[in-house]
Parts: sequence; structure tokens; C-alpha cells
Amino acid sequence: MSRPRAIFFGTPDFAVPCLSALLEVAEVVTVVTQPDRPAGRGMRLRPPPVKELAEEKGVPVLQPRKVKTAAFAASLRELGADVALVVAYGRILPRAVLDAPRLGCVNVHASLLPRLRGAAPINWAIARGEVETGVCLMQMDEGMDTGPVLCCERTPIGPEETAGDLSARLAALGGELVRGELPRFLSGELTPRPQDEARATLAPMLDKAQGRIDWTLPAQAVHDHVRGMSPWPGAWSCVQGARVKVHRTHLVESGGGGLVPGVLLRADRHGIEVACGEGAVAIDELQLEGRRRVTAGQFRSGQGWPEGTRFDT
Repeated sequence: MSRPRAIFFGTPDFAVPCLSALLEVAEVVTVVTQPDRPAGRGMRLRPPPVKELAEEKGVPVLQPRKVKTAAFAASLRELGADVALVVAYGRILPRAVLDAPRLGCVNVHASLLPRLRGAAPINWAIARGEVETGVCLMQMDEGMDTGPVLCCERTPIGPEETAGDLSARLAALGGELVRGELPRFLSGELTPRPQDEARATLAPMLDKAQGRIDWTLPAQAVHDHVRGMSPWPGAWSCVQGARVKVHRTHLVESGGGGLVPGVLLRADRHGIEVACGEGAVAIDELQLEGRRRVTAGQFRSGQGWPEGTRFDT
């Protein structure tokens, strides 16, 4: 029996385990990914991680600058694919592209749909204090993650887990889902389940401004925000006119009660503690603009701030 023919759409590191899994269960006839982008200090063109794996495996790669053209949709139809798997591709696909494979396009989405539809579900799951997430395999339509769900895999979110940590785990979980469940979809064993619109929430694209810390929030919410913004766009605040990126924090069991949010409660060799709207957090790792990332102890020994200094709220 011949293997099913598949197209893969994806771009970043998160998509790589899913492409690896697809290569095991199908004949991948083409990989579609974003164009090479300049990166690093020299701003040299760098291929997407998905392209690097595809070329290593000898799979043809397409990097269209536009996907909403009749010519692009026609080129996909000519491939005679049974299905297309889409994982963090980074562009909205038009109906003509969605319909190009025989069974349409399916997507691996990093949340428990209908919760957290959109571009940044991993970041917002942590930043909003959610304790569980997962990955879903869903049939795609023209909406933003609104199509019927085929299956999901759930996982708890660790209390200290950052978005970077969780992304790596969900990427691997997505690969397992593709490996185990996509063949069942192709054989007609999975029943699509419409999403409950009343339970839908959004996870919009992030920008650097959204990394700003609101010290008037409770300590748990500040800690979750720092975790959710790591590694990008990064949580930050301003103190004494300088922007400070806060990489890691932990909750302080007591302290901060009745004090002004954003005030530095302690800055010594034991750590940097900041008052929040309720309670306080300790900053474990931070980075002044234009400087390297350091631990709180390293920062205190090199520069530091006096107690009573206030972070901008």
C-alpha cells in the first residue's frame, strides 16, 4: 500500500518535531516555509529551521512571498497531496490553498481549543496564570483557529515554567500527536468536533510593549507575566530612567503588604525583592539595556540600587 502524500507548512523551531513525525508517516512532497530572514549581528540571511530539516531530508522547499495567488494554489493542487499539515507557518491561508489537498489542511495548535486561539497561545497561557494546556489537531477553515477539532493532548504547566520551556515540551507533544493521530485522520477514524464558541478566548500576537511589567498586579500575576514573556518579547520595567529586562523571578512568601507597588524592598546578596499590588517577587535574573544578563547577586555586587528605589508602574 502506498504512503499518503502530504504537504507541510511551517517555519520556526516549534514546527520541526511535527515535520519529523510527518516524514515518518507520509511521503512529504513539498515543504512550504517563510522566506529566509536576516539575523544575528551581521544580519546575514538565515533559513528557517523547517527549511534546514527539509533540505537535510531531500524534500523540495517552497518559500513564496505571497500565498494568496491563483498560481500558488494551482501549484499545490498539481502535487496530488492527500493532506497538508500546518504548524506555526505564520500566514493566513486562503480557501483555495486550504482546499488544494484531497482532505484539506489540518493544523497542530498549541492550546486546548477553543481556548487561546491566535498567534501566541503558549505565552498567554502562562501570562494569564493557566495551569493546564496542550496541543490540538484540527481541521482548518478560513477563520483564526476556528475549525473542528480532531483530537487533543493535555499537559500541566509547571509553576516555574517559562514560555520557552513550555514551547519545547509542546513541540515534542505535537510531534507525538502527528505520529499517532494523523494516520487515523487519513483513514477516517477521527470524528471532527465543532468548537464551542461560547468558551473561545484569544491569544493575540505579542510585541515588545506587552512585555512591560505592571507592579500593581498581585505577585503571582507579575511572576506569571515574567514567565509568559520569556524569552520573547521579554518582561521589562524602567528604574532610574533605564529599561531593565527581568528574565526570572520567584514569589516571596511574605513582604510587600501595605507598601507602594514597584518599590524595592531589599537589594542585597540574597536577592532583589520588589513590592507588588499584593505580596512581592524576587528578581533572580535581570539585564540592563545594552548589558549582559546577570543573576541578582552579580548585579548587586557590580552596581545595584538602594532600597526604596521604585520601578516605574
